[in-house]
Amino acid sequence: MSVGRGLIYVAVAAASWGTTGATADLLMDSSGLGPAALTFWRTAGGLVLLLAARFLMPRRAARTRDRAVRPREAWPRRAARVLVTGIGLTVFQTAYFAAVEATGIAVGTVVTLGASPVLVALGGRLLMGERLGAGGITAVGGACAGLAVLMLGNDGTGAVRPAGVALALLSAAGYAVVTVYARVLEREKRATDPFTTTVTSFAVGTVCLLPLAAAEGLWPQDRHLGRTLALGAYLVTVPTALAYGLFFAGLVVVRATTVSVITLLEPVTAAVIAVALLGEHLTAATALGTAVLLCAVAALAAAEARGPAATAPAGSLGDPRRDPLGIPVRER
Repeated sequence: MSVGRGLIYVAVAAASWGTTGATADLLMDSSGLGPAALTFWRTAGGLVLLLAARFLMPRRAARTRDRAVRPREAWPRRAARVLVTGIGLTVFQTAYFAAVEATGIAVGTVVTLGASPVLVALGGRLLMGERLGAGGITAVGGACAGLAVLMLGNDGTGAVRPAGVALALLSAAGYAVVTVYARVLEREKRATDPFTTTVTSFAVGTVCLLPLAAAEGLWPQDRHLGRTLALGAYLVTVPTALAYGLFFAGLVVVRATTVSVITLLEPVTAAVIAVALLGEHLTAATALGTAVLLCAVAALAAAEARGPAATAPAGSLGDPRRDPLGIPVRER
């Protein structure tokens, strides 16, 4: 695959991820489903499509190479690997949908995606001794400043709700746990390929969410059922199965830092849809906080690009291909 095609694949995946929040908001409004039920149907549907795609992928050689470099591990450690990643991904997605419901698409998406790489960087520093460097410290400070502007600059319009921001931060924390744990697995040579980990994570999420979804209300309302089914089909296929497939393919030829910058299309797309099509209101403070957060993410990517590869620990920010979802530190 050419680099140009890989760039297109990553850009399309990021833009489609940017529609996730709007789709979820419309689905919850028309179907009566809550965040847990919606995430259940997304993970279950995505699991079915990914399993179907698995049979169409040439994987024997890759699986042989993977087994050759990975040592055998006892089943308790294997189960822990699957559960930590699966539960972390489940928290990430469910809390994100809850944040969208509580504080809107634009703010919920920007806070989640702005805080994710910062929490990953801090987790890597505290748990694995990874160096932040001056650029990383500046990016962390910028992200904190952006969050402060979002919260303190609220003018009473309700554009930013503390509960929604807290849920977005919980979502970011779920992703950070998954990513930092993936680095530990990579350092121990226990990491699996991104596609396999995504499939097992979706399976864990489906099982964990079933009782919560049942308690919340598993089935959509009869009213607007056609619209619900259409939106649900879009959510499962385009920003889930298709986007992950395109992203995995693009990662083969596109540099990590380039990917980190391209995937800024997701929060930008989400904000544009929220304001232009769904009538969300962004105050000047919200727009400023959003800009500061996104600049912090870009600064983190730039700091990563300047960092010498020789000093980076195994599984560090420089190589997103060993992220459990095949996604660089900041993206879903």
